[in-house]
Amino acid sequence: MKKFAFAVLALAVLVVGMAMADDAVNQTPETQGINTATAVYCLGTVTENDAFVWQQSTEMINSPNPAPLNEAAGERMYVVSYTEDTIMDQGYGEYTKTMALDTRNKVANQFNFEATKLVDFAQDEALGLGEMTTEESILIDGAGQNHTGADRYICPFGSAIFSTIPDFCNIVEMGSSFTGFQVENLNTDVEERHVAATADVPVALNYEVELQNAYGNSQAWINAHLMDARGNDTFPAVDIVYNELTTADGFQTVFYKRMNYESGTRRA
Repeated sequence: MKKFAFAVLALAVLVVGMAMADDAVNQTPETQGINTATAVYCLGTVTENDAFVWQQSTEMINSPNPAPLNEAAGERMYVVSYTEDTIMDQGYGEYTKTMALDTRNKVANQFNFEATKLVDFAQDEALGLGEMTTEESILIDGAGQNHTGADRYICPFGSAIFSTIPDFCNIVEMGSSFTGFQVENLNTDVEERHVAATADVPVALNYEVELQNAYGNSQAWINAHLMDARGNDTFPAVDIVYNELTTADGFQTVFYKRMNYESGTRRA
């Protein structure tokens, strides 16, 4: 029987907010932290279902103002959502995962949400019917009215350069999926940040997926729509729509994709 291999290596995708004016929201007086760790080694059936939606504003959520965002207060609001659905059926599966959610202010090398997953699966050879299906995605949706930059920077030159942080409206989604009867070392990493004390810290979303020696269908994607104004203007000065999808179907020795999004008025 002829052997074959189908390998995909998708190098880093970098979507950066060079003109974007994302300005993270600050923490609430009370902060929360949620941490979980999961490990399952099973011959049979394994399922994992995770989901959360996080909405945070610099003002009141669902305030009585006529407009969704309070223009006079320069309101900024973010919505972050994450989902993962995995089922490994009629085979031997190994599943490990850690997740951490922290609503405190973060600096540029820290994140509000992190998730790391490692999965191996092989169908039951006696039955020959086993299959694994997994899909994971994360989305960040941020919008804000223009507001003064005078008190939003630690850097003494920040407010001089950006006396007004303009209107912005940015949405980014990243994720991956796999369906098949064999996979070794399927690893995903998620990092997200949108809560910070000052505008010196950019908003960020990172996603990485890698799998080896897999037989099935793999997909990884990024979708983004980014809009930003200048000064006190109420119409966008930049409008970016970005979509990318990588797929592989068959025997894959390597499938890899890394995606990074960063947006802010002051970036390293």
